[in-house]
Amino acid sequence: MCAVLITGGAGYIGSHVNKLLSSQGVETVVFDSLVTGHADFLQWGEFVAGDLLDPAALDRAFAGPPIHAVLHFASFIAVGESVADPNKYYRNNVAATLNLLDAMVRHHVSGLVFSSSASVYGEPEQELLDEEHPMRPLSPYARSKAMVEQMLEDYHRAHGLASCRLRYFNAAGADPDGLLGERHEPETHLIPLVLQTALGLRPHISLYGTDYPTPDGTCIRDYIHVHDLAHAHALALDWLEQGETRAFNLGNGNGYSVREVVETARKVTGRDIPAEEAPRRDGDSPVLVASSARARAELGWAPGFGDLETIIRSAWDWHRKDCRN
Repeated sequence: MCAVLITGGAGYIGSHVNKLLSSQGVETVVFDSLVTGHADFLQWGEFVAGDLLDPAALDRAFAGPPIHAVLHFASFIAVGESVADPNKYYRNNVAATLNLLDAMVRHHVSGLVFSSSASVYGEPEQELLDEEHPMRPLSPYARSKAMVEQMLEDYHRAHGLASCRLRYFNAAGADPDGLLGERHEPETHLIPLVLQTALGLRPHISLYGTDYPTPDGTCIRDYIHVHDLAHAHALALDWLEQGETRAFNLGNGNGYSVREVVETARKVTGRDIPAEEAPRRDGDSPVLVASSARARAELGWAPGFGDLETIIRSAWDWHRKDCRN
């Protein structure tokens, strides 16, 4: 039986995808260095420890059950850190992906689903971003994602590599069964930071920039539940059979400001969440909201958790449990 290889499968989104695919009877092989991943998320499939920068370790990952496709999540994701240390991001996100693509060519694996990002668009020129919007990334992190997307186009032309490039907006929430959730060290994502503040693990939440051209001055983002992202990856694996390369936005099509997220978290948790204004961060766009019409039409995908309160409630249930462990 053929398997799928999941790079970064011990991380936040990769582990949710691994859980879903395993429940569908798909055999999985997880390849992860555990530098940012979590051993307790390795609950399904076979695990191969290794770094994408090590070609020999990659060959070991392809040496087990026959691999028919790769789901590529392994990357560093902190925008601010990428500005301060671009070498780390280009080496890990770009050079390491080049190793992966070359390993796929060596082992005759012709399909990849790539974890890209809405940050490749940069400053939005329209209210809802579709896939035809120009790509003008603002940070080394975002540029690393855009570079990999170009590499996939080139490997399609040169080697016939099919790829589905999924441009996430803001992944959020936790596994509805409570087995998995969002845990980064250090944490940089808004919703877990807000919930850590609600738990008393942080003194306050910082509002980075309150003078953006938005209704309340804070950045607006489109939050998509991680369980909905997992379903999109399962559909993307089937789409690869077409042998093409294509980008798809994944978002709910609704934007919420930082202040709205904090206020919704106060409602969900029933706790006071102190907030303090702080200067803008480099690389942040004022507004990023998705048009996911292409994913709906061509992948047959539709989000099931479109309400911000529902997304935050699932994350809150997870964080309270994780805090006690």
